[in-house]
Amino acid sequence: MGSHRRLVSPGFDRGANAALCVMSAAAAAIGVVPATAAPHDDTRAKVDRLYEEAEKATEAYNKADERADRLREQVNDAQDRIARQQEHINTMRDALGSLAGAQYRSGGLDPSLALLLSDDPEDYLDRAARIARISAHQADELKDLQDAMREIAQERAEAAGKLVELEKSRKTVAAHKRTVEHKLAQARRLLNSLTASDRAAYDRTSRSGRDVMPDFGSLAAPSGRAAAAIAAAHSALGKPYVWGANGPSGFDCSGLIQWSYAQAGVSLPRTSQGQRYAGRQVPLSEAQPGDVVTYRSDASHVGMYAGNGQVIHAPYPGAPVRYDPVGMMPGATVTRV
Repeated sequence: MGSHRRLVSPGFDRGANAALCVMSAAAAAIGVVPATAAPHDDTRAKVDRLYEEAEKATEAYNKADERADRLREQVNDAQDRIARQQEHINTMRDALGSLAGAQYRSGGLDPSLALLLSDDPEDYLDRAARIARISAHQADELKDLQDAMREIAQERAEAAGKLVELEKSRKTVAAHKRTVEHKLAQARRLLNSLTASDRAAYDRTSRSGRDVMPDFGSLAAPSGRAAAAIAAAHSALGKPYVWGANGPSGFDCSGLIQWSYAQAGVSLPRTSQGQRYAGRQVPLSEAQPGDVVTYRSDASHVGMYAGNGQVIHAPYPGAPVRYDPVGMMPGATVTRV
């Protein structure tokens, strides 16, 4: 949901502030499963499915996490405004109190009696006119004070509502985080059930060395910012996949895209769904380096088109940032930022 601040939130781990980008296409990276699959092939398929489910849960986590950040910022802003308004109200109250005290001290007699007793009626009338003007000013000040008090009461009610929303959002974030961690733990248990040789083969495939830049010839990015973004993504090749991370030492899928465009001075949403709509959509046949490519109908995975039919992306746990074919997953949608 670009680079932007991440406010610390009590009650849950803020280390994960974004999309878990796990490749449901890991099966394609591993190879086509034979018609009569061996038991370890079935385990791999289950791991891939768990990674995909964890990825979807993490996108929901990121969405709730982004909302929590926005609400937290709104609450902080509201509290600052309320503090300033309260200070202004206190100042107005002090001024009105001083004015009322002065009038009380000078206005103890009935006006007609005061006029009769006055040694200088003309002077009294001048003073009475001044008091009348002061009274009118006091009335205006009192109205301003009443308006300010109504406004601050409304601000306080809205801030209280935002705090309730924030607490709900925190609980939603924590629930999605637990789901992600549960799915990943299941995947780890399944991988650990493989024999040593099968696990080694799986790991070799996951870390398949596709971090060497293919020969893309003279393909050009459609803009300077796209060129800067693809250059940043290239610089991240080989960095580890870290769920919830957006660089620079580790990435998940949308974290890589957000970080890469941030290096180009462009702020992108944190989630892959948000990144799908962060620009103009173009046909896959017209993709150019730097274009954002999202996958599946729910846009739960994202990469960056690098040219020559390749994307660069953070695939899934155990697989570093690397190149893969643009058609590695179904439902590719191309967005030009």
